[in-house]
Amino acid sequence: MEQLNYQVLAASGYDGYILKDAPEKVMQFGEGNFLRAFVDDFIDIANEKAGYNGKVVLVQPIAPGLSDLINKQEGLYTLYLRGSEKGQKVDDKRVISCVSRCINPYQEWEKVLELAKSKDLEIIVSNTTEAGIVHDTVSKFDEVPPTSFPAKLTRVLYERYKAGLDGVVILSCELIDNNGKELKKCVAQYIDDWKLEKEFLNWIETKNIFCSTLVDRIVPGRIRDPKEVERLAEINGYDDPLTDVGEVFGVWVIEGPAELEDRLPFKKAGVPVMVVPDVTPYKKRKVRILNGAHTGFVLGAYLAGFDIVRDCMHNDTVRGFMNKMLYEEVIPTLPLDKDDLNAFAEAVQDRFNNPFVNHELMSISLNSTSKWRARNMPSFLEYVEENGTLPPCLTMSLAAYIAFYSNDIAELNDKGLVCRRPKGNEYTVSDDRWALEFYYAHKDDSIEDLVHAVLTNEQMWGQDLSQIKDLEKTVIADLALICKEGAEKAYASVL
Repeated sequence: MEQLNYQVLAASGYDGYILKDAPEKVMQFGEGNFLRAFVDDFIDIANEKAGYNGKVVLVQPIAPGLSDLINKQEGLYTLYLRGSEKGQKVDDKRVISCVSRCINPYQEWEKVLELAKSKDLEIIVSNTTEAGIVHDTVSKFDEVPPTSFPAKLTRVLYERYKAGLDGVVILSCELIDNNGKELKKCVAQYIDDWKLEKEFLNWIETKNIFCSTLVDRIVPGRIRDPKEVERLAEINGYDDPLTDVGEVFGVWVIEGPAELEDRLPFKKAGVPVMVVPDVTPYKKRKVRILNGAHTGFVLGAYLAGFDIVRDCMHNDTVRGFMNKMLYEEVIPTLPLDKDDLNAFAEAVQDRFNNPFVNHELMSISLNSTSKWRARNMPSFLEYVEENGTLPPCLTMSLAAYIAFYSNDIAELNDKGLVCRRPKGNEYTVSDDRWALEFYYAHKDDSIEDLVHAVLTNEQMWGQDLSQIKDLEKTVIADLALICKEGAEKAYASVL
């Protein structure tokens, strides 16, 4: 079967939206699965729904990459968005045609600099991993190309400045706090390192917009089952080794001035992209609701005999526990509009019920000590402060965390702390070594002594949680219930 390109696609009978030729308006550092299933999906829809009429040029961030394959397919690839919406299974297919080409800067750096001087260029997008936004002393102005991504971006912007052109909108998608601000700091540092003119720095400040952004879409990426690959090729009428898969849900929050909403094509296209003055509340929403839900219920659910997230959503007790925790204990502590928060929480249940993803509870359990502190403890403390009482579900989730780390401990080895499920298999707890050593040292404690040791461990929580009224005796009672009746009955007790 022939490999996907425009001619092969036409012969296959595909009748979806396709844009073959358009000005190259976007430079994108990153050609991996995430950006192609997220940013490029939104741009492709903006071409169709908002008449954006723009192509994306991908720039390969590291030497080994996909440029040859992308160019062989003339930028085309098949995207499947799969999941659950309002309880209904969704499996949508779209051939993405907004990509024009991919440049390997390690072989064709001059093409990157040429694109920088294009009057059509409006947006630069990046996702170069968390380690991508760093300033180093190795990168040089005249390197071909400069080593770090921010150094490459500085050279791109300098070429544009020297050409007398307007600035661009820079949308950073790396998973670090204040990603756009950090990227701008790096660019300013290279301007200083390389002794570039002050007028260039002024142009950076006044003519360009560096946006911090929050991205939210799970992207499993390529399809690994050979039989499924073969089946889809037969249906589509072409081979596509660039096939990408993401979940249906997707939200992109961009921090920037209000006028940016009209400058970017997304609002008109009706895609889930919003421009806000501060991305912080939306990050808090994601961490406390989406991530906090995971950490809040999965440890007890695993002890109750569940292995994947989807199955938990089919159990009335576990799902009810998660929803009560979110709607009655977490959402009331958050600063955003309550309708928005409720809608986000409703989508979480759909996302966890994705029929295409087997998300293992044990993979979520990694480093649960720091996760509970970052994701759940802020909601817990704010609930206590606002209500003067303990939140039942969050308190129970803390007891479930202790149970998961202490249940029938067998040994501590190089891989982690070996425990045993009630009447079930052994499992290995993975966390910072000091946390594992703490639980191993307390493996013979009574429930009362263990809970006291955990709550008073300030290395774990940054404070002595035993000072919170009634917390110690409540966690002792919850943990005793988990040990005696099982985690599912313990969860049911707070509903």
